[in-house]
Amino acid sequence: MIEEQDLQQLQEIIGYQFKDAQLLTSALTHASIADARVNSNERLEFVGDAILGMVVCNELYHQFPDYLEGELTKIKSAVVSRRTCAQISRKLGLTKFLFLGKGMSTRAQLPNSLAAAVYESLIAAIYLDSNDINQARRFILDTAYPHIQQAAESEHQRNFKSQLQQYAQKVLMSTPIYDIMDEKGPDHSKCFEVSVVINGRRYASAWGPSKKEAEQKAAYLALRELNVIEPQPEFESEPAEH
Repeated sequence: MIEEQDLQQLQEIIGYQFKDAQLLTSALTHASIADARVNSNERLEFVGDAILGMVVCNELYHQFPDYLEGELTKIKSAVVSRRTCAQISRKLGLTKFLFLGKGMSTRAQLPNSLAAAVYESLIAAIYLDSNDINQARRFILDTAYPHIQQAAESEHQRNFKSQLQQYAQKVLMSTPIYDIMDEKGPDHSKCFEVSVVINGRRYASAWGPSKKEAEQKAAYLALRELNVIEPQPEFESEPAEH
């Protein structure tokens, strides 16, 4: 059984004191030892996964107002992935508090799926115990924020408009201007041609299924012309016009 001192130590680690200790115990109970799977942490994991996704999406929406949906999705996917959740879980030392069956408890290295599950289960348990989404949000951001920043930094390397603006303002002492050169197709399925102008110089134009995507591609072409970035194969291989 889970010892009372272990539960208290875990609560100190996560920075939350449970009113209902049974919720915490349920979050730590793996299906391998539960008397029925419905009494394991799987139901809590289900809720925690949804809360984690919602909190991360909300944080990304407000922190990166200029990012497209696709960019936000990539960051979110990296943060809520099983691999990342398992890393957070292990860093906090959550797996050592798990209540496991003999077959699992003797394993030298627990799988990522199990480590990730206890993190998500604790998110749900905190939310249900407090009846306050802000308590769950605090726990998520306290533990996952470095991963949000890391994923965002990685995605920034592919946000060509942001890179071009920083370069243009710092080096060229100017702000890029995006011009719509042409558009084709019916209203429900248009393609747009966009070029970027910096200090009166017009760079190669690019086509995209939306103005924002065309602007990203135009920014990429400008960065390439300026020798700021290396070629990106997926952009180099795209046709100039749709």
